[in-house]
Amino acid sequence: MVPEGGFQPPPFPVVRLRGLPFNCTDIDILKFFAGLTIVDVLLVNKSGRFSGEAFVVFAGAMQVEFALQRDRQNMGRRYVEVFRCKKQDYYNAVAAEINYEGIYDNDYHGSSPPPSRSKRFSDKDQMEYTEILKMRGLPFLVTKSQIVEFFKDYNLIEDRVHIACRPDGKATGEAYVEFVSAEEAKRAMSKDKMTIGSRYVELFPSTPDEARRAESRSRQ
Repeated sequence: MVPEGGFQPPPFPVVRLRGLPFNCTDIDILKFFAGLTIVDVLLVNKSGRFSGEAFVVFAGAMQVEFALQRDRQNMGRRYVEVFRCKKQDYYNAVAAEINYEGIYDNDYHGSSPPPSRSKRFSDKDQMEYTEILKMRGLPFLVTKSQIVEFFKDYNLIEDRVHIACRPDGKATGEAYVEFVSAEEAKRAMSKDKMTIGSRYVELFPSTPDEARRAESRSRQ
Protein backbone atom coordinates (compact mmCIF):
# COMPACT_ATOMS: atom_id res chain seq x y z
CA MET A 1 0.00 0.00 0.00
CA VAL A 2 1.34 3.40 -1.00
CA PRO A 3 0.24 6.21 1.34
CA GLU A 4 -1.47 9.33 -0.05
CA GLY A 5 0.94 11.56 -1.89
CA GLY A 6 3.32 8.70 -2.73
CA PHE A 7 5.97 7.15 -0.52
CA GLN A 8 9.59 8.25 -0.66
CA PRO A 9 11.85 5.43 0.52
CA PRO A 10 14.54 6.75 2.88
CA PRO A 11 17.83 7.52 1.12
CA PHE A 12 20.52 4.84 1.23
CA PRO A 13 22.47 5.58 4.48
CA VAL A 14 25.95 6.20 3.05
CA VAL A 15 28.45 9.07 3.42
CA ARG A 16 31.71 9.77 1.65
CA LEU A 17 34.92 10.74 3.48
CA ARG A 18 37.81 12.70 1.99
CA GLY A 19 41.22 13.69 3.35
CA LEU A 20 41.87 10.51 5.36
CA PRO A 21 45.46 9.75 6.45
CA PHE A 22 47.14 7.30 4.06
CA ASN A 23 47.69 4.75 6.82
CA CYS A 24 43.98 4.86 7.72
CA THR A 25 42.25 1.52 8.42
CA ASP A 26 38.63 0.43 8.86
CA ILE A 27 39.23 0.52 12.62
CA ASP A 28 40.29 4.22 12.53
CA ILE A 29 36.99 4.98 10.78
CA LEU A 30 35.03 3.01 13.40
CA LYS A 31 36.72 5.12 16.09
CA PHE A 32 36.08 8.38 14.18
CA PHE A 33 32.35 7.54 14.20
CA ALA A 34 32.31 6.10 17.74
CA GLY A 35 28.75 5.66 19.00
CA LEU A 36 27.27 5.19 15.52
CA THR A 37 26.42 1.81 13.98
CA ILE A 38 28.50 1.14 10.88
CA VAL A 39 27.43 -1.61 8.48
CA ASP A 40 30.23 -1.31 5.92
CA VAL A 41 33.46 0.60 5.27
CA LEU A 42 35.01 0.79 1.80
CA LEU A 43 38.47 2.35 1.56
CA VAL A 44 38.92 3.60 -2.01
CA ASN A 45 42.14 2.61 -3.77
CA LYS A 46 43.39 4.22 -6.96
CA SER A 47 45.98 2.19 -8.91
CA GLY A 48 46.77 0.09 -5.86
CA ARG A 49 47.24 3.00 -3.45
CA PHE A 50 44.80 4.27 -0.87
CA SER A 51 43.26 7.48 -2.22
CA GLY A 52 42.41 9.09 1.13
CA GLU A 53 38.70 8.58 0.40
CA ALA A 54 36.22 6.11 1.84
CA PHE A 55 32.52 5.27 1.82
CA VAL A 56 30.80 4.43 5.10
CA VAL A 57 27.38 2.77 5.24
CA PHE A 58 25.38 3.24 8.45
CA ALA A 59 22.47 1.32 9.97
CA GLY A 60 19.93 4.04 9.08
CA ALA A 61 19.23 7.55 7.79
CA MET A 62 19.34 9.16 11.28
CA GLN A 63 22.87 7.82 11.77
CA VAL A 64 23.90 9.66 8.59
CA GLU A 65 22.68 12.94 10.08
CA PHE A 66 24.88 12.36 13.15
CA ALA A 67 27.83 11.33 10.95
CA LEU A 68 27.59 14.56 8.93
CA GLN A 69 28.03 16.53 12.18
CA ARG A 70 31.60 15.13 12.34
CA ASP A 71 32.58 16.90 9.11
CA ARG A 72 36.03 18.55 9.43
CA GLN A 73 36.89 16.80 12.68
CA ASN A 74 40.44 15.52 12.94
CA MET A 75 41.83 12.05 12.43
CA GLY A 76 45.46 12.23 13.45
CA ARG A 77 46.75 15.55 12.07
CA ARG A 78 44.32 15.68 9.17
CA TYR A 79 40.81 17.01 9.19
CA VAL A 80 38.35 14.75 7.43
CA GLU A 81 35.53 15.93 5.19
CA VAL A 82 32.25 14.03 5.62
CA PHE A 83 29.58 14.61 3.00
CA ARG A 84 26.44 13.06 1.53
CA CYS A 85 26.70 10.90 -1.56
CA LYS A 86 24.44 8.71 -3.68
CA LYS A 87 23.94 4.99 -3.32
CA GLN A 88 25.19 4.64 -6.90
CA ASP A 89 28.54 6.33 -6.03
CA TYR A 90 29.08 3.69 -3.36
CA TYR A 91 28.11 0.82 -5.68
CA ASN A 92 30.40 2.17 -8.41
CA ALA A 93 33.27 2.26 -5.89
CA VAL A 94 32.54 -1.34 -4.82
CA ALA A 95 32.55 -2.42 -8.48
CA ALA A 96 35.82 -0.58 -9.20
CA GLU A 97 37.43 -2.28 -6.19
CA ILE A 98 36.47 -5.71 -7.55
CA ASN A 99 37.60 -4.97 -11.09
CA TYR A 100 40.99 -3.75 -9.91
CA GLU A 101 43.47 -6.61 -9.86
CA GLY A 102 44.76 -5.91 -6.38
CA ILE A 103 41.33 -6.79 -5.05
CA TYR A 104 40.70 -5.92 -1.44
CA ASP A 105 44.36 -5.55 -0.64
CA ASN A 106 43.70 -2.80 1.86
CA ASP A 107 46.95 -3.73 3.61
CA TYR A 108 48.82 -3.06 0.39
CA HIS A 109 50.33 0.43 0.20
CA GLY A 110 53.58 -0.37 -1.65
CA SER A 111 54.94 1.54 -4.61
CA SER A 112 55.17 -1.40 -7.03
CA PRO A 113 51.91 -2.63 -8.55
CA PRO A 114 50.28 -5.65 -6.91
CA PRO A 115 50.77 -9.03 -8.59
CA SER A 116 48.33 -9.83 -11.36
CA ARG A 117 45.14 -11.67 -10.50
CA SER A 118 46.25 -14.89 -12.24
CA LYS A 119 49.46 -14.94 -10.15
CA ARG A 120 47.51 -14.39 -6.92
CA PHE A 121 45.14 -17.26 -7.72
CA SER A 122 47.97 -19.65 -8.54
CA ASP A 123 49.61 -18.71 -5.21
CA LYS A 124 46.47 -19.86 -3.41
CA ASP A 125 46.44 -23.08 -5.46
CA GLN A 126 49.99 -23.89 -4.44
CA MET A 127 49.49 -23.23 -0.74
CA GLU A 128 49.23 -26.06 1.74
CA TYR A 129 45.62 -26.64 2.64
CA THR A 130 44.35 -27.68 6.06
CA GLU A 131 40.66 -28.04 6.94
CA ILE A 132 40.60 -24.33 7.94
CA LEU A 133 39.98 -21.28 5.75
CA LYS A 134 40.37 -17.65 6.76
CA MET A 135 37.73 -15.17 5.51
CA ARG A 136 38.57 -11.48 5.05
CA GLY A 137 36.47 -8.46 4.10
CA LEU A 138 33.32 -9.53 5.95
CA PRO A 139 30.60 -7.01 6.87
CA PHE A 140 31.16 -5.80 10.46
CA LEU A 141 27.73 -7.07 11.49
CA VAL A 142 28.11 -10.51 9.91
CA THR A 143 26.47 -13.38 11.80
CA LYS A 144 27.50 -16.99 12.14
CA SER A 145 24.32 -18.08 10.33
CA GLN A 146 25.25 -15.87 7.32
CA ILE A 147 28.64 -17.62 7.14
CA VAL A 148 27.01 -21.06 7.43
CA GLU A 149 24.60 -20.06 4.62
CA PHE A 150 27.54 -18.78 2.50
CA PHE A 151 29.12 -22.27 2.64
CA LYS A 152 25.81 -24.20 2.49
CA ASP A 153 27.03 -26.34 -0.44
CA TYR A 154 30.11 -27.49 1.49
CA ASN A 155 30.61 -29.68 4.52
CA LEU A 156 31.30 -26.99 7.14
CA ILE A 157 31.52 -27.80 10.88
CA GLU A 158 28.98 -25.27 12.18
CA ASP A 159 30.31 -24.99 15.72
CA ARG A 160 33.83 -24.31 14.36
CA VAL A 161 32.98 -20.92 12.85
CA HIS A 162 34.90 -18.19 14.69
CA ILE A 163 34.26 -14.51 13.89
CA ALA A 164 37.40 -12.60 14.93
CA CYS A 165 36.89 -9.63 17.27
CA ARG A 166 39.10 -6.97 18.79
CA PRO A 167 39.42 -6.92 22.59
CA ASP A 168 36.63 -4.31 22.75
CA GLY A 169 34.26 -6.81 21.09
CA LYS A 170 34.06 -5.11 17.66
CA ALA A 171 34.45 -7.42 14.66
CA THR A 172 37.65 -7.17 12.58
CA GLY A 173 36.03 -8.27 9.30
CA GLU A 174 37.81 -11.64 9.51
CA ALA A 175 36.63 -15.13 10.44
CA TYR A 176 38.02 -18.66 10.58
CA VAL A 177 35.94 -21.63 9.42
CA GLU A 178 36.63 -25.35 9.69
CA PHE A 179 35.53 -28.01 7.20
CA VAL A 180 35.41 -31.78 7.58
CA SER A 181 38.65 -32.20 5.59
CA ALA A 182 41.41 -30.27 3.82
CA GLU A 183 39.94 -31.43 0.48
CA GLU A 184 36.57 -29.92 1.41
CA ALA A 185 38.25 -26.62 2.43
CA LYS A 186 40.04 -26.52 -0.94
CA ARG A 187 36.71 -27.17 -2.72
CA ALA A 188 35.10 -24.32 -0.72
CA MET A 189 37.76 -21.93 -2.10
CA SER A 190 35.49 -21.67 -5.17
CA LYS A 191 33.52 -19.15 -3.01
CA ASP A 192 36.57 -16.81 -3.02
CA LYS A 193 35.49 -13.25 -4.06
CA MET A 194 31.76 -14.07 -3.66
CA THR A 195 29.57 -11.65 -1.69
CA ILE A 196 28.00 -11.51 1.74
CA GLY A 197 25.75 -8.46 1.72
CA SER A 198 27.62 -5.84 -0.30
CA ARG A 199 31.09 -7.11 0.64
CA TYR A 200 33.27 -9.27 -1.57
CA VAL A 201 34.80 -11.87 0.70
CA GLU A 202 38.34 -13.16 0.19
CA LEU A 203 39.26 -16.67 1.29
CA PHE A 204 42.72 -17.93 2.22
CA PRO A 205 44.05 -21.29 3.35
CA SER A 206 44.76 -21.08 7.10
CA THR A 207 46.01 -23.33 9.89
CA PRO A 208 44.57 -24.50 13.23
CA ASP A 209 47.36 -22.55 14.91
CA GLU A 210 46.45 -19.24 13.24
CA ALA A 211 42.75 -19.80 14.07
CA ARG A 212 43.58 -20.55 17.74
CA ARG A 213 45.68 -17.40 18.04
CA ALA A 214 42.81 -15.30 16.64
CA GLU A 215 40.39 -16.91 19.10
CA SER A 216 42.62 -16.20 22.08
CA ARG A 217 43.12 -12.56 20.96
CA SER A 218 39.33 -12.13 20.82
CA ARG A 219 38.98 -13.42 24.38
CA GLN A 220 41.57 -11.11 25.92
